[in-house]
Amino acid sequence: MLLRNIVQHLETIAPISYQESYDNAGLITGDKNREISSALITLDVTEEVVDEAISLGCELIISHHPLIFKGIKRITGNNEVERCLIKAIKNDLAIYASHTNLDSITGGVNSKICEMIGLVKCRILSPAKNQLVKLVTYIPEDHLETVRSAIFSTGAGVIGNYDQCSYSAPGSGTFRGNEGSNPFVGIAGDLHTEPEIRFETILPRHLTSKVVAALNASHPYEEVAYDLVPLENDFPAVGMGMVGELAIPSDEIGFLQQIKKVFGCQMIKHTAFLGRKISKIAVCGGSGSFLVSKAIAEGVDLFVSADFKYHDFFEADKKIVLADIGHYESEQFTKEVLKEIVLKKFPTFALRLSSVKTNPVSYL
Repeated sequence: MLLRNIVQHLETIAPISYQESYDNAGLITGDKNREISSALITLDVTEEVVDEAISLGCELIISHHPLIFKGIKRITGNNEVERCLIKAIKNDLAIYASHTNLDSITGGVNSKICEMIGLVKCRILSPAKNQLVKLVTYIPEDHLETVRSAIFSTGAGVIGNYDQCSYSAPGSGTFRGNEGSNPFVGIAGDLHTEPEIRFETILPRHLTSKVVAALNASHPYEEVAYDLVPLENDFPAVGMGMVGELAIPSDEIGFLQQIKKVFGCQMIKHTAFLGRKISKIAVCGGSGSFLVSKAIAEGVDLFVSADFKYHDFFEADKKIVLADIGHYESEQFTKEVLKEIVLKKFPTFALRLSSVKTNPVSYL
């Protein structure tokens, strides 16, 4: 298949617009029009991973962490990133990253962590803002169902567990076409009044162009009137971190011992135990210190994440237990997430999980 087929699918599931401002998700190297037959999935792109992909004959590396985070002014092989780029380009090896956009979706990195822990009733801990748009348009009564169906077919109108959500109200539209017009109803040069339905629905911002194209293609008017209104509403299906519940409450030590076993942690750094049963758990793969106050506000008993600094632990303030299980350890199952996403769409595509352990942290 073409590389663009894989890229389009990954970005349908985890849109690039969901990534954080500092991130660099997407296609790092490679021609989207190139044919590929196999891919290697990894958490990080290192020289050893690039060599592994080349030796296996893979044309694509799909990683969680982007190879390039900051701007590069020269490529001389002076560091590992530059050497990886040189080797990848020489060997026509494409590299794609799905990072904070994959963190932020339901069914992504944090959903996998919840699954591994055994949490139920899971939801986004910190829902995204400024990701929703309201579409308002005006449709002749006889064409309402046709246009509405076309709009819904793009993925618009989904609110939580409900789809095809909209609001409709009758009214009258007026217009007068000039001499160059070819109106669907009425006569050019005459003022025309038409019974119309005001139709409103909600959509994720990244679907805007797709929804507008469907609207224009299905609407009978030569010129279609519509408004796109940015919304400040939370987007519950997208955001950072997740919170869920243990089916059976656990003691603090027993829970962290189980975490240590499941995630293969050599050590877990944590704040003081509070001597109580825990049932409400928050998780965030990778660096999650920015969510401590949110976890406390949600009444969470224990927060599993990584990369807490010394002063971050003070923020627990005897209200919550913070557990730092390690960045790599928290995200290691992301490879499985990416594999599941690709194989669900392309079940016969050749995928391999990298055998390279890319964790740069060692313990004595």
